[in-house]
Amino acid sequence: MPDLAPPILASEWLNTPEPLTLEVLRGRVVAIECFQMLCPGCVSHGLPQAGRIAQTFHPQDVAVIGLHTVFEHHAAMTPVSLRAFLHEYRIRFPVAVDMAGQNGPLPQTMETYALEGTPTLLLIDREGRLRARHFGQVSDLALGAEIMGLVQEGSAVA
Repeated sequence: MPDLAPPILASEWLNTPEPLTLEVLRGRVVAIECFQMLCPGCVSHGLPQAGRIAQTFHPQDVAVIGLHTVFEHHAAMTPVSLRAFLHEYRIRFPVAVDMAGQNGPLPQTMETYALEGTPTLLLIDREGRLRARHFGQVSDLALGAEIMGLVQEGSAVA
């Protein structure tokens, strides 16, 4: 089995009263939508799909969070702009702001997970292990089946 997923290194959290950790979410499948506001694929596909995941699965089974991971156009994609973006696009699930990089333009969580870019969807199982990394578009049907498999896998153990 894979190792535990690395932590989310966030400078702040939006749409949640307190910061979230993967440890707190253990026991649920976690879908992390890694995005940038100025990424066309994120706006047209990734974020709407994350919203559909949140609407489709029971929150006790699947937690959906966003990770705003800015690796370009840093001056334009500030937390202030992100707050307005989340409001305008009616994104209600919790969103972490990836901590700025220490060794260059890549933010820390993006670097830790060796992400290729955005949009990327990460799936973490109920035990806290990274089970899938989807860069770019993935069909709703295939993704729903994959998530349901992880949900059932965890409930079979319980």
